[in-house]
Amino acid sequence: MITHEIFPRFYETDAFGHINNTVVAGWFETGREAIFRIFSPDLDPSRMNLILARIEIDFVAQIYYGHEVEIRTGVERLGNSSFTVCQEAWQQGQCVARGRAVQVYFDHGSQRPQPLPGAYREALAALMENKP
Repeated sequence: MITHEIFPRFYETDAFGHINNTVVAGWFETGREAIFRIFSPDLDPSRMNLILARIEIDFVAQIYYGHEVEIRTGVERLGNSSFTVCQEAWQQGQCVARGRAVQVYFDHGSQRPQPLPGAYREALAALMENKP
């Protein structure tokens, strides 16, 4: 499992005084950065053969400004050309959001999915052991 600390910013709050739901998708993307580095260590977009096919987020509890949030990231499933990332956001000892993202290994030239190469598959499989 990969963990990442987020410090909510004031402008991420909404009229109700808590973190706006739209912000969590961005936090989860930030939490996936370590996975992106498996495919491109320097995060060079021209060498990152990944596309995002799907995201889903369940909002479990309100998230508040003024308290850090821990994003926990792991891999839930490995397919032939895709994999599912599972994520949770925790604040003050409570899970406040859960999400999944389906990433596809993609050849931008042919505009087609490609099978996940072995080295990438092994690195992702290691993240399945301690998923959130």
